[in-house]
Amino acid sequence: MDERYDSYCVVDPLFYDSLASSDVEAPGYAADRPPAPGWEREVKDDWLVHGPVAGSLPSQGWKIHVSARLDNAERVLARVMDYCEPRGIPFKHLRGPRMLLMRNSKYARRAASGKFVTVYPRDDAELELTAKELAALLDGEPGPYILSDLRYGDGPVYLRYGGFAARYCISPEGQVVPAIEDATGTLVPDRRDPVFHVPDWVTLPDFLAPHLAARNAATTTDLPYRIEKVIHFSNGGGLYEARDTRTGDRVVLKEARPHAGLDATGADAVTRLRREAETLRRLAGVPHLVRVHDEFSFGGHEFLALTFVEGRPLNRLVVERYPLVHLDADREAYTRWALDLHRQVAEAVDAIHAHGVVYGDLHMFNIMVGDDGNVTLVDFEVATPAAAAARPALRNQAFAAPRDRTGFDVDRYALACLRLALFLPLTAMLRLAPEKAAHLAEVVAGHFPVPRELLDESVAVILGGAATGTGHPVGPRTDPEDWPALRDRLAAAIGASATPHRDDRLFPGDIRQFAGADGALNLAHGAAGVLWALHTSGAGTDPGHERWLIDRVREPASGSRLGFYDGLHGVAYVLDLLGHRGEALRLLDRCLDEPWTELGDDLMSGLSGIALNLAHFAGRTGDRRYADAARRAVDVVVGRLGDVESVAEVSGGRHPYAGLLRGGAGTALMLLRMYELDHDESLLDHAETALRQDLRRCVRRDAGHLEVNEGWRTMPYLAEGSVGIGLVLDQYLRHRGGEDLRGAAEDIRRCADFPFYAQSGLFAGRAGIVTYLAGRGEPEPARRQARLLSWHALPYRDGIAFPGEQLLRLSMDLATGTAGVLSALAATRPASPGRLPFLTPLPGPAPARPTPPAGD
Repeated sequence: MDERYDSYCVVDPLFYDSLASSDVEAPGYAADRPPAPGWEREVKDDWLVHGPVAGSLPSQGWKIHVSARLDNAERVLARVMDYCEPRGIPFKHLRGPRMLLMRNSKYARRAASGKFVTVYPRDDAELELTAKELAALLDGEPGPYILSDLRYGDGPVYLRYGGFAARYCISPEGQVVPAIEDATGTLVPDRRDPVFHVPDWVTLPDFLAPHLAARNAATTTDLPYRIEKVIHFSNGGGLYEARDTRTGDRVVLKEARPHAGLDATGADAVTRLRREAETLRRLAGVPHLVRVHDEFSFGGHEFLALTFVEGRPLNRLVVERYPLVHLDADREAYTRWALDLHRQVAEAVDAIHAHGVVYGDLHMFNIMVGDDGNVTLVDFEVATPAAAAARPALRNQAFAAPRDRTGFDVDRYALACLRLALFLPLTAMLRLAPEKAAHLAEVVAGHFPVPRELLDESVAVILGGAATGTGHPVGPRTDPEDWPALRDRLAAAIGASATPHRDDRLFPGDIRQFAGADGALNLAHGAAGVLWALHTSGAGTDPGHERWLIDRVREPASGSRLGFYDGLHGVAYVLDLLGHRGEALRLLDRCLDEPWTELGDDLMSGLSGIALNLAHFAGRTGDRRYADAARRAVDVVVGRLGDVESVAEVSGGRHPYAGLLRGGAGTALMLLRMYELDHDESLLDHAETALRQDLRRCVRRDAGHLEVNEGWRTMPYLAEGSVGIGLVLDQYLRHRGGEDLRGAAEDIRRCADFPFYAQSGLFAGRAGIVTYLAGRGEPEPARRQARLLSWHALPYRDGIAFPGEQLLRLSMDLATGTAGVLSALAATRPASPGRLPFLTPLPGPAPARPTPPAGD
């Protein structure tokens, strides 16, 4: 579960969208206050920026942040404006209350939380005076603590050193990130962490020394608990395993930060923590519930100590036991286990209701299961008295009741979803199409011996009426044999979703569309990928949509990424494919003007994808500049490769990723294509090393199949999982043998036989499995998996669409949504051109090695 997605579900009920991209904040803060004489204002993303006309600022320096609550934000802003405008000090503020709420919500990014107003002093003297006088003006005004900054006194004024102007550099990890200059004038990453930090070359102003000393004086020495493990951090506070030093009891400590971690009603973490303690005291004695151990305040934060529950969250157990991803699992035994757990949970909920309380947050993460099989419900922070007829202000979308349910019906809905989700964990889609419940129940009945009356009961509760039990509902068909009608229905959904009137997005897709100026343009998540899928599937493209893309890359924004799947190289590739070679080459040349050799090595955003694209254009145009640049990229990648043991045995987290798009498989693909051009045997040697690096990060599961090991989970998927490795490994084996590598390829192949994949997308779902099987030349297994895409298929307008990452909204992009499914289905067709780029040999002559300089 990725909590980032919740904040992109606020604007549109069908598609992920950003508050910054909508007009939902109109009129917003300061709307009725005209600009000061000689001042101008401009909307930039979440912010309304104010400054003197033709004013100037340094590129970086100490900035002042002011925090505020929803109930005092307008008053705080008015005081800041009254102070800054007469003095000519530029500032910006969040545009409106919805943005302020989301910025301070429970799962908001902790490094950005609390920042309501940003003030830009021009030098240290103005910084000191402004901080001092704003602190006096705002004395007594409450606001959330800004974790990334140094607090000035005990009010809502904070300071941090960072960039004023938008500048970018390439990070040590090879990514384009916001930048500031170091002491030598070199651009380096502008760190934006949830902890105060002063760059090494910056001197802390003397007036801030006492405030830093006050911050550093805070310790946990007097806390009567010893923290043993961090379970989780949210913007509302931490969750810890701890030991009561007075009694030796193991507990779970819940921390609540005041004015932070807001829910949909604006209640903060402290309010919910107190509500949880009150609810649990009211429910004392009810079986299957966590108990209160202690309550206390410390350092201005509230804490609730709960009895430690031995066991594991239900979601983890389902992943480990679920028969549709464990081919040798006993489905009857699993069914007995799951129905018994559901019975226990239902009894616990009934007991809660008997005390006049609505639980409000029933989902698999909040159900602990002990070794003895008994369940315990945890997390009562949104529980309410039934008499209030309230709706939960925080919720897990896969179990959250629609708006017409209140009181006990909220929990009954969640229980109905739980029964389905234990057997087919796709209930997050029901927010998009409640009638899908009947289809999910039909799928469950076809795979598990669940009594039909239980399934019908769940469907009836979800739909708010009686289930027929006799309709045998099916989802939209996704059988490749229905081509081209199936293609046309997918294309119809994509076309119906287009928003050419918007500047920031053409086709709705993943939330990564809103990460940077180029997010909605690129191959993975933007317009380029959708147009590529439409074109290569034979569906055709709208010339107006092509023009939309061309217009927005003619002058790329500062900080635009360069990579093949996440940046401008991929856009150039698609423009050329669509017949816009002049525009493509202009864009390619712009890319070569950037410091591109500093990028990482991967296929997604780094040099492997760039080398392939440059070699592709060299073959298409005969331009040796592109061939030489491609060879230069190859040499850089090979120079960094190392040996097999240069990588950890775990993918992701603190370690480099494995897989096709971010790991060694993408590098190996590039080296294979280059070998096919110039037949340099050393390139095959390096490709083998890259593949073995990825195989080192794979683990063999219980049925003998190989998946990428991420430490806490394993992944079979195309982008960062084992089938992406297998796709390239199969191609390598056409050039060279190796019994152990052939064995690995066959073990990876077993990952493509599961009946269930959590998502439908190309990069991390069933569509990627279909693409892999098609690439292996296995048409019938590919078609079988394609037909099972119907489990995720949803009607949209006159077409068929698919949910994106997390299943909470529809997506049309290539990586996560409908365009990716279209591409996968097209790949199952005989002689289809719809395979992903560079999975077939490149055109044209070999990229020659650069000529060495003359001389000794």
